[in-house]
Amino acid sequence: MSYFDELAYQFIDGEWRSGSGSWDIVDFNPYNGEKLSSITVATVEEIDQAYRAAERAQREWGATNPYTRRLVFERALRIIDEREEELGAAIAAEVGGTLAKVGFELHLVREFLREAMQLALRAEGRILPSPIDGKENRLYRLPVGVVAVISPFNFPFLLSVKSVAPALALGNAVVLKPHQNTPICGGGLVAKIFEEAGLPAGLLNVVVTDIAEIGDALIEHPVPKTISFTGSEKVGRHVATVAAANFKHAVLELGGNSALVVLDDADLDYAVDAAVFSRFVHQGQVCMAANRVLVDRAVEREFTEKFVAKVASLKVGDPTDPATHIGPLINEGQAEAISALVDRAVADGASALLQGETRGTLVAPSVLSGLPDDSPLLTQEIFGPVVLLIPFDGDDEAVRLTNATPYGLSGAVHTGDIERGVRFAKRIDTGMIHINDGTVHDEPIVPFGGEKSSGVGRLNGDAMVEAFTTTKWISIQHGRSRFPF
Repeated sequence: MSYFDELAYQFIDGEWRSGSGSWDIVDFNPYNGEKLSSITVATVEEIDQAYRAAERAQREWGATNPYTRRLVFERALRIIDEREEELGAAIAAEVGGTLAKVGFELHLVREFLREAMQLALRAEGRILPSPIDGKENRLYRLPVGVVAVISPFNFPFLLSVKSVAPALALGNAVVLKPHQNTPICGGGLVAKIFEEAGLPAGLLNVVVTDIAEIGDALIEHPVPKTISFTGSEKVGRHVATVAAANFKHAVLELGGNSALVVLDDADLDYAVDAAVFSRFVHQGQVCMAANRVLVDRAVEREFTEKFVAKVASLKVGDPTDPATHIGPLINEGQAEAISALVDRAVADGASALLQGETRGTLVAPSVLSGLPDDSPLLTQEIFGPVVLLIPFDGDDEAVRLTNATPYGLSGAVHTGDIERGVRFAKRIDTGMIHINDGTVHDEPIVPFGGEKSSGVGRLNGDAMVEAFTTTKWISIQHGRSRFPF
């Protein structure tokens, strides 16, 4: 029995069971179209059951010694090590990830589990002085209670674990809703691993469903206090609105339109390698991907020739083939949208230095230049293997062009002068930027998040403590207060 047969269920209060909705979410392999599983959707009633189970289980878990809680994550790590091959096969089948992408995702999952073990011990309190004699002020860091996690399709296993593990480690319970295109890797696998690792029943619940069935029940429900959402800006805005209306804290990791900037003193061969990876890793379906590559006119011709040649050499095809660089997009609708986007850009005046063809869900890379200043492509997120080459004259223009987008997630700048790079990086309106490197990075202890339309709040490291705990002030009067009446 494969994971896709075994885990094609809801996981509520420690039980694997079918949803009671009137329709099914069908899970397909994006490369070959094979049906992987079919899951009957959860209803509003089952959302309520999941939250009530989480609420009941959290009380005891929150009071459990954090050294005991961390043992669950140690066991989860061992399970992943023991099953690395089959986990990788599941990710490749459901997500269309190449072998390099699968290895990267599993590596980061391990790192975030290791960090969760440390986070269990980091909910530190404080004692503050008081102007009132005999008074002691204690600040306690306590779990928020129940956290809702909504994860995307591109790195489903990683981006579910990334919020689920620290929330649990800090004493919370979780209700996880994976993306409809990746219900197993983003949901069932996570629940299975934690179940086998000994996590008590009810602390992690997985609901596979759709807004068409439940509306806003997942984020409107009175039980969850924090919503951790990773996904598109459009959906993120809606989540933020509903969460705010219900006085919930939302951590939003949204889209990007990152730029990799090549200054006139950059190592061009190295910059080409960084730019190709930053744009085309996982078919460009990465929020941190470099949609735009900005190049100083002094080196534009040489960089462009080398860049286009390298992109043209990328192999498109079966993600399980070790030689494949670019696998399928998540579904044919996304592939058609990317193809139409390129056709429209060319019709509007862009030059296609390379225009890849589309076959089903396989989309070969396209490199566009000469876009009109008013092209919508310059400011939007492109979730596919399309890159824009944009020339500039000098650092000031590069800063202006880099910032000319509603997004501000990641970025990179290449230069032979590190301090020049730092000065440049400080001028960019983005949550993360890397000097002489790619745009795609995530490290468990470094704050991760964006500015502008790329989201609100941060994850990773101490930011997880901020996201998934609350502060309670408890004062103690050791003497006697004097009251005015």
